[in-house]
Amino acid sequence: MLKSNTMAFSEHIKPILKGIPAKPGCYLMKDEAGVVIYVGKAVNLRNRVRSYFQASANHSRKTTEMVSHVADIEWIVVGSELEALILEMNLIKRHQPKYNVHLKDDKHYPYIKAHWADPFPKVTVTRRLSDDGGRYFGPYTSVWAVHQTLDVLRKVFPYLTCDRVITGQDPRACLYYDIKLCVAPCVGAVDQDTYRAMINDLCRFLRGRTEPVIGRLNDEMVRASEKMDYERAGAFRDQLIAIEKVVEGQKVISQDKIDSDVIAFARDERDACVQVFFIRGGKLIGREYFILEGTRQADDRELVEAFVKQFYTKAAYIPQRVLLPMEIEEAGIIETWLHSRRGGPKVRLLVPRRGAKKNLVRLAAENAAETLVSLRARWEADRSKHVQALAELQNSLDLPGPLNRIECYDISNLQGTAAAGAMVVFVQGAPNKSMYRRFTIKTVRGQDDFASMEEVLDRRFRRWQTANEQSKVPGGKLDQAFGLLPDLLIVDGGKGQLGRAMQVLEAYGLVGKVPLVGLAKSHEELYRVNEPDPVILPRRSEGLYLVQRIRDEAHRFALKQHRTQRRRQGLASRLDSISGIGPARRKALLRIFGDLEGIRQAKVEDLMAIPGVTRTLAERVKSEL
Repeated sequence: MLKSNTMAFSEHIKPILKGIPAKPGCYLMKDEAGVVIYVGKAVNLRNRVRSYFQASANHSRKTTEMVSHVADIEWIVVGSELEALILEMNLIKRHQPKYNVHLKDDKHYPYIKAHWADPFPKVTVTRRLSDDGGRYFGPYTSVWAVHQTLDVLRKVFPYLTCDRVITGQDPRACLYYDIKLCVAPCVGAVDQDTYRAMINDLCRFLRGRTEPVIGRLNDEMVRASEKMDYERAGAFRDQLIAIEKVVEGQKVISQDKIDSDVIAFARDERDACVQVFFIRGGKLIGREYFILEGTRQADDRELVEAFVKQFYTKAAYIPQRVLLPMEIEEAGIIETWLHSRRGGPKVRLLVPRRGAKKNLVRLAAENAAETLVSLRARWEADRSKHVQALAELQNSLDLPGPLNRIECYDISNLQGTAAAGAMVVFVQGAPNKSMYRRFTIKTVRGQDDFASMEEVLDRRFRRWQTANEQSKVPGGKLDQAFGLLPDLLIVDGGKGQLGRAMQVLEAYGLVGKVPLVGLAKSHEELYRVNEPDPVILPRRSEGLYLVQRIRDEAHRFALKQHRTQRRRQGLASRLDSISGIGPARRKALLRIFGDLEGIRQAKVEDLMAIPGVTRTLAERVKSEL
């Protein structure tokens, strides 16, 4: 069946194949709906793309299936194989094609950032890399582990966490100075050079460079002691003791002291887990695991190659050596690309055959296998609980169909100001954050949660109408967030909100199509339309736990949007006080840079890119903020 389909599609796209140039570039294969299902690159586009449609080719099952769905092909010509590699990675990230292997949720990975461009750098957690002069470390898979790491490091390197403008002349320091979690440059307890040296040590420490840090602190301790500044010497001594406690857990596993990443993987019939060991200066300083999607029909080499390309696109640091479990086809061009990103010594991709390096790859593979088994057990346990919770909720509410998609809405404001709404979506009992949506309340003045809820739901179902109309246009795609109706709609607020929500459903002809309940805030009572008594779920039932999770998530998301709006309103008032910044320029600044921190970090040249902002005005904004 697949073979005949392939031949049929070959006939359909013969004219397209004839026009493909024999040049390097990328190709995008699309299905009948115009959706990109595969992205590839080639030194010779014509030969590579035509090879997919040759009946004599010995294609894998994955390729055969993919080609059977190809209805159109686009290509982009570039100047070199390296340019093709970079373009391919960007296209895969943008389109997330079905038949490409890609990192799961890679955009969400957290990083540690040292704000090195600031006079007194802070250290924060971020999920966005930008070329702003900061120093980044990561990616990490667990934001909890990142915060745990920073909790330890802050005791060793007590960095700033506040937003004060550091002049060294503040009358008093905050509590953090008293509990030794800040060195208080605000009151001049340390000068700028000393503070930056400490942050530089922290950065070295995160890269595994502990020896220079220990050497510098040792020298400082000796000098302070010789000057009989015993309090300062004691502080350095305490830092050294804290560092040694952290470092003693780092295992020396390589004598050549070349920075290396060790990559290996494990897979089962559905998923693949990649484990990375980070070796810096011969010491194992950490490890992370990553889950890959689209691996079911991919071979091992494709899996490893896809991971290397996507991981090092976002990695904050590229080592001199990467140890792999097997040879990959594009090793040479990937080495060239990694070298261009790293600078300095050439990056080498090695497949060790024996000895200690081979054992490291084997150990990473064993860790990947153990991680995959652990994750599988957790996923299955969660899935079992989700099934039970959804069944209990469906039965308690006497609903005819399964609750595959549940939407919950909440409103957040402070005495009628900065009112915000939130829509959260749970699919098969689990949050689907890509479908969450925020709403800024536009038509309601003062504190009226009922009217705010009505506005939010009206906008939501108006978008449902628009999404379905657009999907009917040739080549149109259905907006998964707004284009699908929920199997259960929950409004946070009980009977009052229930009535307003019902009016919206009536206006869009959805009464009877979208089950609706109002959730009372006090005892998780579920009110239904035209039913005087609420549904009370059994205490300690999985159905109740699910409703509580959904309610808490909606509240958290609405509160986050409310705080963002309050912060922006506060920023707007601060910007309005700057001579030369009116409503139009203020709006442009907020749109481009997002918040106060974004404007503070922006370069003068970036501010000047906004229409009407001269160099003098840009420098004034930087100075006053």
